[in-house]
Amino acid sequence: MRCDRREFLKAGARAALAGAIGPWLFRRRLAAADPGGSRKIIFIFQRGGSDAVNAVIPRGDPEYSAANRPTLFIPEAAALDLGNGFAQLHPALASLLEIYNASHLNGVAGPGNLAVLHRIGYEGQSQSHFDSQQYWETGLPGDPAFEEGMFYRQAARTMDLPNNRLAAAALASTQMVALKGRQPIPTIRDAGAFAFSGTAAERAKFLGELPSSPQGADGEGLLGLCGGPRDAAGKPYRDLVYGTGLALADAMRIVQAAVAQGPYEPANGALYPSTGFGDRLRQAAMLLRRTPVRVLGMNIGGWDTHVNQGQVTGAQPNLLRDLAQGIQALSRDLADQWADLLIVTMSEFGRTSIENGSRGTDHAHACAVLVAGGRVRGGAYNCDTSTWAAGDLFSAQGRYVRYRTDYRAVFGEIFVRHFGDDAALLDAVIPGFSSEAAKRPQAFASLGFLEG
Repeated sequence: MRCDRREFLKAGARAALAGAIGPWLFRRRLAAADPGGSRKIIFIFQRGGSDAVNAVIPRGDPEYSAANRPTLFIPEAAALDLGNGFAQLHPALASLLEIYNASHLNGVAGPGNLAVLHRIGYEGQSQSHFDSQQYWETGLPGDPAFEEGMFYRQAARTMDLPNNRLAAAALASTQMVALKGRQPIPTIRDAGAFAFSGTAAERAKFLGELPSSPQGADGEGLLGLCGGPRDAAGKPYRDLVYGTGLALADAMRIVQAAVAQGPYEPANGALYPSTGFGDRLRQAAMLLRRTPVRVLGMNIGGWDTHVNQGQVTGAQPNLLRDLAQGIQALSRDLADQWADLLIVTMSEFGRTSIENGSRGTDHAHACAVLVAGGRVRGGAYNCDTSTWAAGDLFSAQGRYVRYRTDYRAVFGEIFVRHFGDDAALLDAVIPGFSSEAAKRPQAFASLGFLEG
């Protein structure tokens, strides 16, 4: 058999990918007749750089002390034990124990559907908010000019965006880079206000109806105009102009049909935080129940805690409490979708292991990621005696926690095990995944936090 250099390199990359992320990738492909067709995700970006050390406390490291964090140190008696003799949670995250608890983890009954992933980052960590947020959202560290989002690529390649114009959406005030790409994905500040002005009847008339066939002449209103025949078809940007208008109008139609079903009442006693973040989570649940949306992104800001970060109470604890209560509410409210739902957090970096002179922390390296859902293998990862040596609190430049797992390996596991991506698709969704995994196999090794 003849094998030229190009084919040899391709084969080598595939072999490296298989070795780096392990046989779970291929087991998942064999097991999945439907490659994630009903699977959904909510991703939450903690903007500003969340202090992972006080959120997920490495109690077993003697450097976690009042000497290094005089006003931020959480006494052991106040922290929440994670059952492995090493890791604990900040007390403000208490609501998460309802999801985390499981007898094999800490002797307490519960579903065990929360994975706490510590020491997540990437090689050559940027401490710029703007650059590092860009890298997390695009899946391509080192290129701040690259604008196409990682979740956009997943949706565009697997969710038939031209025929489901609300397959993905951002619940945000501005466009999220994670959902940015050639095909438009809506950004919804408020579902109830995602409409043109006027009465319900006037809005419905203005939106109109899609034509019975693509670019047919029997549509009405804005949907009929954008989905109908295109004037001057040979001119530049015609597809872009008509396509964007059609995507916006059709997404608006779907959302308004959902809102028209009446006030949304959360199920199973779910209580969302009485904050803007809590309201976005409530809207996310409504859309997941009433529309075909499968990917939802949102932000929670305020994590840039240089000053007066707070110990048990204060700025960071308040944010942690909102985050925990919100995830708990989703787990209750969407219990009937829990097996198909994944909730994941992210933040552009962690913060210094030593407290600064303003009772806060500064930009650093590795962060912590929370993953919740019905198929999550609960537990603390990268925060135990086998992965964390004494003094690792200062393992990067003598100031920070060095990353152990590349964030792309975390999302690679999500795209493969949750959505059913194969190796070729994963390389398209996360550019250069296989080559990066071959360079740093330990950093790209699967943590195994999702069932295969």
